[in-house]
Amino acid sequence: MKLSDIHIRDPYILPDGGKYYLYGTRGCMYGAETGGARKKAAGFDVYESGDLAEWSGPREIFHRPEGFWADRDFWAPEVHRYGGRYYLFASFKSETRRRGTQILVADSPAGPFLPHSDGPVTPAGWECLDGTLYLDGSGAPYLVFSHEWVQVRDGEMCALRLSADLKEPAGAPFLLFRASEPSWALKGGGGFAGYITDGPFLYRTSEGRLLLLWSSFSASGYVEAVAWSDSGEITGKWRHCDAPLFPDDGGHGMVFRAYDGRLLFVMHTPNESPKERPVLKTVFEKGGTLSLG
Repeated sequence: MKLSDIHIRDPYILPDGGKYYLYGTRGCMYGAETGGARKKAAGFDVYESGDLAEWSGPREIFHRPEGFWADRDFWAPEVHRYGGRYYLFASFKSETRRRGTQILVADSPAGPFLPHSDGPVTPAGWECLDGTLYLDGSGAPYLVFSHEWVQVRDGEMCALRLSADLKEPAGAPFLLFRASEPSWALKGGGGFAGYITDGPFLYRTSEGRLLLLWSSFSASGYVEAVAWSDSGEITGKWRHCDAPLFPDDGGHGMVFRAYDGRLLFVMHTPNESPKERPVLKTVFEKGGTLSLG
């Protein structure tokens, strides 16, 4: 099948062992296909490809085990290779517990994945989503995540240090930036009452600049944007590009290096369920940031 045949949101592609592994939020779980009603979530899938053109799957890599604390909003899975194993970071929620990022683990990018952290590693009293892994220059792991607008109204991009085994926080959360900071940011975009932070992903350029890709809303709709750290570290002051990387109703993307050397950007577009699909675009380092042309 082609990417256009795969109905997922929040796509994430991991190159590993000569193959590509595609993860994402199951499109049928987002709500629009059930008239906005919440469906109980079941798990996550993987699709596999050798050339990024033809894909096989889906193959289920995680199924909610008996007694698992969450039963809804299984969102934005991404898989990172770390210490010789594969760790899946994803958002989860229940009726009685706030949305947060839990970490799962497997010995293969194709799973099966099992719970690794004891529940969410994000703060218990916060509504959080879209956690991603970042390793600093010393190899210390950090979780970068969105503190949701539903709780703070002006959505926040935050980080916290993780323990070396990725089982628990090893420090207090700290603020990177707020969603209202870019000049193009729009309050109430997409019908939401606040400023939105979605889908962080960290990328270091060939010149050493640390970039953070993320999504929000502008006057043109859902967008993919780029921020950068003025110190080159996660703890630096974050600056914002004057315009989004992709301004045309798509986002929650990430970049990866293909086996042929191309730097590729994957996102979902349009940001409308059930029409969203993963889309690949070539991206270039230009002027200290990323460009689609």
